[in-house]
Amino acid sequence: MKVALIEDDPLLGGSLREYLENCGCEVDWFQDEREIEDVETLGAYDVVVLDLILKYRSGEEILRDMRERGVDVPVLVLTAKTSITDKETCFNLGADDYLTKPFEPRELVLRLRSLVRRVIGEIVRVGDAEIDLKGRVVRRGGKEFKLSKTAWELLMLLLRNRGKVVKTETILSCVWGDKPVGSDVVRAYIKEIRKVLPESSIETHKGVGYRLV
Repeated sequence: MKVALIEDDPLLGGSLREYLENCGCEVDWFQDEREIEDVETLGAYDVVVLDLILKYRSGEEILRDMRERGVDVPVLVLTAKTSITDKETCFNLGADDYLTKPFEPRELVLRLRSLVRRVIGEIVRVGDAEIDLKGRVVRRGGKEFKLSKTAWELLMLLLRNRGKVVKTETILSCVWGDKPVGSDVVRAYIKEIRKVLPESSIETHKGVGYRLV
């Protein structure tokens, strides 16, 4: 499970990241919400853990921005705000779950796993191909295919945004981060993925990006 943790408290954020990683999660911790230059990059994660009381921008504003821009990754709000009005606001903005502080870390992990299973499941089908998210393999025509680590991350990004065009810039940011690679590298990994999926499963939108149909 790939988690985006947006939490400005250094003690809580650090301990949460360590706990989640010990539970087998891959965690990117954004202690400063300004590090998220484009909320569309949050679509690369399985789930987002979002504090509401941040230093430069409210969690509600980030949540609203995500949903308005079509980022529908599950969001669990983790906050000290306990009123029913605050909860109602967040759910109306598109939050999927709401957990108040203080909390039991084990409960947080259980809620996150439930959200991810509900949205993605463990087996995803694309035409006659079966993508086993737990086993990290693709099965098709009685054969089993393993993708490279980078190709798998790219496939997961396309799956999370299935039916939507994912911009090349977003792919580069989500999969390669700050590494100096270009669109030609993206094309090479798209080609690797296409070899194991049905024909025409991935559309190329020239000059824009790619869409898993």
